[in-house]
Amino acid sequence: MNRSHTSPRRALVAASAISLSLFAAACGSDSKAASPTVAPAAPATSMAPETTMAPATTMAGATMLQPSGPGCSAVPSTGMGSFNGMGLDPAATAASHNPLLATLVTAVSKAGLVETLNGPGPFTIFAPVNDAFAKIPAAKLQSILADTKTLTSILTYHVVAGSSMSSADLIKAGKVTTVNGKDLTITSDGGTLVVNGAKALCMDVHTKNATVHIIDTVLVP
Repeated sequence: MNRSHTSPRRALVAASAISLSLFAAACGSDSKAASPTVAPAAPATSMAPETTMAPATTMAGATMLQPSGPGCSAVPSTGMGSFNGMGLDPAATAASHNPLLATLVTAVSKAGLVETLNGPGPFTIFAPVNDAFAKIPAAKLQSILADTKTLTSILTYHVVAGSSMSSADLIKAGKVTTVNGKDLTITSDGGTLVVNGAKALCMDVHTKNATVHIIDTVLVP
């Protein structure tokens, strides 16, 4: 993998710093907040039939869509992990309240990216569910989590800095460049977002500083 002179982590910080106007990070947790061990993968959840993408509205020039997708029914309906609750917090804190994203939160904490992802943004984030991490053999996953350099490379491959893109925006773009420096190819399968082959289980989940698309597979650069 070719690397620039700037580390992926520094690239993410730099991209965050120049986007929009700076404001104090609304950080409800720090890098010690997540469990220090890998959270067990959540049991497979029965998915409701795929929902139809909600009508778009325009807000400050961005396409805004309501959360939709076959896995949205697995998101808590109330509390801080619900769609309304996640909308009140920046990305890392919002994810920490959602039980579907427990392993991702552990990985973000181990990579030291909690404060960065709770920064001003805006970001577009592809968030693998627990079951996505469970597809990785346990020994390999532990090895990745123990290697900060590799872990940071993988996590920054799931983040686009400087914009908060809806599923419609992403499908229209067809390709986006991640903080990792590598591109992701975006397609649509019957209206469902597909990112490098990973399918979105729940698209267009809004946090205070990002649009999050929950996906079924960990993306590997």
